[in-house]
Amino acid sequence: MSAQDRTASSVDRRGFLKAAGAGFSAAGLMLTPLGEAGAEPQPQWSEKDKLARIASCSYPIRYIFKTRPGGGRGGAAAAPAATAASPAGAAPAQPAAGGRGNAPTQGNAGMTNAQMKEKYGEITMLDFPQFTKDSFPGVTHMDLFSGLFGDVTDDSMFAGRTFDPSTASGKKWLDALATKMAVTGVKCQHISNNAPTNLAGPDEAQRKEGVAIAKRWLDGCKVLDVKSMRMNSTSALGPSIRPPAIPRDPTDGYPRNLDIGALLKAAIESYKEMADYGGNLGIRVTIENHWGLAADPMNIRTILDEVNHPYCEASPDFCNWEQDYMLVHGLKALALYAHTNVHAKYWDRWGDKNDVQRSTRIMLAGGFKGTFALEYEAGPLNGIEGAKYLYKEVLAALSTPVPVI
Repeated sequence: MSAQDRTASSVDRRGFLKAAGAGFSAAGLMLTPLGEAGAEPQPQWSEKDKLARIASCSYPIRYIFKTRPGGGRGGAAAAPAATAASPAGAAPAQPAAGGRGNAPTQGNAGMTNAQMKEKYGEITMLDFPQFTKDSFPGVTHMDLFSGLFGDVTDDSMFAGRTFDPSTASGKKWLDALATKMAVTGVKCQHISNNAPTNLAGPDEAQRKEGVAIAKRWLDGCKVLDVKSMRMNSTSALGPSIRPPAIPRDPTDGYPRNLDIGALLKAAIESYKEMADYGGNLGIRVTIENHWGLAADPMNIRTILDEVNHPYCEASPDFCNWEQDYMLVHGLKALALYAHTNVHAKYWDRWGDKNDVQRSTRIMLAGGFKGTFALEYEAGPLNGIEGAKYLYKEVLAALSTPVPVI
């Protein structure tokens, strides 16, 4: 994207937030209930319009994907013990206290990959457009996880365990996926990409290689007409657990965080390069609250404000937070920065504080116009039934988008 084109087509986020900030902040990201004085009429969407706001998500379905011989990819290890799955569409019961790793509902509701495949069948990404159409009636958009790309029987399209969209075989496979999408009428809205690494340094050569990998994915996936692509894996923006502020000056004892500053500087440079490249292809590059620097919504806002590019935005996840106040306030902090896709997630680590309908309404109140991808992380349901539960929750919130508290 040329400097002239960028200037002509961009919306200066700083100016927008300054102009909108007073009224938006005063509203506290609330929508006034219909019928109250001064309330603006809320949209009455048709069923087709509401379904157009939902995207299937391949990540919670990963347990039934075919894997490469000698080692899978794209999914976590299966939970050791098998337990009865909850009924389809049932609201998740709240588990006993406990986070990832020690809760009884951790993983895929206790089902192994083999049990999942026996129950639902085995698929590849080439089957996922039809799977979306069959499993989520009326949904025509997808959020695809990068770890599930490629023909697992053809090593020529992989670099190690990672799909390489620049290979001849990889390009052919992407063409085949595009054909499947065209036949089924199901579109690729977003790619959750874990391939780029070291986007926040500290090694400059590794940072540049991470950006180069991102560019190869942008080039390769243009054929899918993808609208946005998340670029930060759990470790792409520094250590997954952020370095803390510590006292630096023995004369005053006040904390400073010099490590964060260096990481932010490198991340800003990476996203500037990726946004310029994605802009030329018509693909937005996004930052998800996906640990590391991105665990703090203020860091995400800082990167986006500094990059200040129409093809660089947030793609919030409802649950990827370090503490439960962020389930509401972190999401509100990112609402104005998101336009294309969010992860409408259920994760039992937050118990009954994980209110999917409320989170959906928060995004609507912030003016979000994109898709809500159905990402069931962990809980009493398996990944497929959990995604179907989220389908109902998001659809209910879209049907009654007010009020938001």
